[in-house]
Amino acid sequence: MGQKINPLGFRLGTTQGHHSLWFTQPKNYSEDLQEDQQIRNCIKNYVQKNMKISSSVEGIACIQIQKRIDLIQVIIYMGFQKLLIEPRRIEELQMNVKKKLNCVNRKLNIAITRIANPYGHPNILAEFIAGQLKNRVSFRKAMKKAIELTEQAGTKGIQVQIAGRIDGKEIARVEWIREGRVPLQTIRAKIDYCSYIVRTIYGVLGIKIWIFVNGEK
Repeated sequence: MGQKINPLGFRLGTTQGHHSLWFTQPKNYSEDLQEDQQIRNCIKNYVQKNMKISSSVEGIACIQIQKRIDLIQVIIYMGFQKLLIEPRRIEELQMNVKKKLNCVNRKLNIAITRIANPYGHPNILAEFIAGQLKNRVSFRKAMKKAIELTEQAGTKGIQVQIAGRIDGKEIARVEWIREGRVPLQTIRAKIDYCSYIVRTIYGVLGIKIWIFVNGEK
């Protein structure tokens, strides 16, 4: 049996870095970890609620959090900058997160960075596939379209896997497709990965995406 490991955690310290940067005492670690999760959930819920676009893609690639004693710095990497380009929207989002966290002594700063190739990032691609599956598009068609979008972004390889009651069949199964090279056992190979849950009328489907970004260093 193959031993499965998260490709991001496997490459920490070589090609991957942490998405949260802070230091705390061991007794406060769980509280800070939950706080990070609350920040991420609050941002995603806000974007989902207020910024609906035609393809139902939120466009959030990654949320990085850096904490100091008196400051929480949040950097949102987005594929579609038009979603949060208005300063009023950012201020409103900051107020929502502050209210959720109830942080009195610390300042919250939210910055937005646009990424060049949105469909070269697995989170945005998974959202695209999820939107297609919700609209009852054939899973093979959705996977092939996702691979086309990724190839346009200039990646070296991609693997997409969908598991669950695909197309409403009674027996759950796993379907996957690969294009190009995806060297999962090479630690120096920069691989982006995400797992995404999509709720359809038939039940819950799981989407996993591995993207080989560049060659071994």
